[in-house]
Amino acid sequence: MQQPHEPASAQASPDGAPAGPARILVVDDDPTVAEVVTGYLERAGHVVDRADDGPAALERAAAHRPDLVVLDLMLPGMDGLEVCRRLRGTGPVPVVMLTARGDEDDRILGLEVGADDYVTKPFSPRELVLRVESVLRRTRPAGLRVPRVPPAAAGLSVDPGARRATKEGAELALTLREFDLLTFFLRHPGRAFAREELMREVWGWDFGDLSTVTVHVRRLRGKVEDDPARPRLIQTVWGVGYRFDPAGRETD
Repeated sequence: MQQPHEPASAQASPDGAPAGPARILVVDDDPTVAEVVTGYLERAGHVVDRADDGPAALERAAAHRPDLVVLDLMLPGMDGLEVCRRLRGTGPVPVVMLTARGDEDDRILGLEVGADDYVTKPFSPRELVLRVESVLRRTRPAGLRVPRVPPAAAGLSVDPGARRATKEGAELALTLREFDLLTFFLRHPGRAFAREELMREVWGWDFGDLSTVTVHVRRLRGKVEDDPARPRLIQTVWGVGYRFDPAGRETD
């Protein structure tokens, strides 16, 4: 794990307000990694709980619901993917996944089961704190700026305050990041966005693996399109990125 020269501090939100302290559960069977990550998160002002395996993580999360989970993929017995599935099955909770693997398929699989972000080992603890703060800013109610009229189009509507999305009145089971992506599309109908723009505007990142955007668009299509294999609402704009078309016009 790379060691930075100075400790991380709590980061400010895009409008200048700090994200504020959060309860964070760190799940890693490597005591050195867990200790370093815990130290940096605590210095950033957060309350940190620790677990070294999947069953312990689920017990701690049930006893004290965390605001975010930092979760290692490679855990003994129950791996991080299964822990993530079970956590998300009990309700929405942001997950930042740690993985020692560099294979893209493993990273994508983590996103597929509902992780909001991932960091590949070896990593800088300062970078991890930045990623955690970024996810918290976008998922905690205190950081939301709720418009007077919630966006809606094509039978889809979102309530940012309640973090609730519906299609034709039926509630959609969206992950936190899928909700943010749908909200962004509804607020910008008809405009094409590059994946780099979506990563910056929705994720708050100026850099990162663009496959993160691709995976989330695919997952969102599976929940809002009548035929995800022939998407009409979230369209691919070849050579550019994606566009939300509230008219649902078929493209060639």
